[in-house]
Amino acid sequence: MRTLVIGDIHGCSTALRTLLSTVQPRKDDVLVTLGDYVDRGKDSKGVIETLIDLQSKTQLKPLTGNHEILFLEVLAGRIDPQGWLNAGGTETLLSYSIDPSKISWSAIPKAHAEFLSESCLRYYEDTKHLFVHANANSVYALGDQSDDWLFWTRFSDAFPHVSGKTMICGHTAQKSGMPAVKPFAVCIDTWVYGQGWLTCLELETGVVYQANEKGEERTLKLAELEIVPETIQSIKMPASQVSSPAPAVF
Repeated sequence: MRTLVIGDIHGCSTALRTLLSTVQPRKDDVLVTLGDYVDRGKDSKGVIETLIDLQSKTQLKPLTGNHEILFLEVLAGRIDPQGWLNAGGTETLLSYSIDPSKISWSAIPKAHAEFLSESCLRYYEDTKHLFVHANANSVYALGDQSDDWLFWTRFSDAFPHVSGKTMICGHTAQKSGMPAVKPFAVCIDTWVYGQGWLTCLELETGVVYQANEKGEERTLKLAELEIVPETIQSIKMPASQVSSPAPAVF
């Protein structure tokens, strides 16, 4: 069994299909996808179709990203759509052949709506790793994290988690196209919708598989990447880390 983790996809279905063709997820593999399946790229619809299909082929653990939250909120009529449209929502609607001026749930396939609203997880963890879309407050268990931390906080605010587990996240686009590595956390949003790559990290081997929207591929090792210049000894807990729901007992 392998644990495979894929970073932010953002409607880039060609990169996703290319990557899946390379890593070939098996029935007993755990495949964690870190959210942001929609917006910015040209084929959010195709990305969601692919993920739904994967549910019967591997142990898929799809996380919710902030762009899924925006998508659902807009479709439910709870927020002004203009901000979302400007942040890539227009491309998402066009992938469903929807006129952006006429947003409606009725044009979204029921299976897609159910996948986004019911199948996607706030977080996932195993014995050694925490999997979140954006970040996690270092002093609280995942079940006690706020939406602000899980879906919106940048990687620069990541600190060693009290559990001692390594955090794997996305959300903060690494425009170098390379994962960002700290001694206690890895960010694998590598800007596929821009000029970067879609990343899949195989945790057991540390192999990083990447593909882009041109269908190109490359492979590297996580151990070969430069660690973000920050040592655990030099880290001081910021005041913002203290503000959160009541902590769980470990």
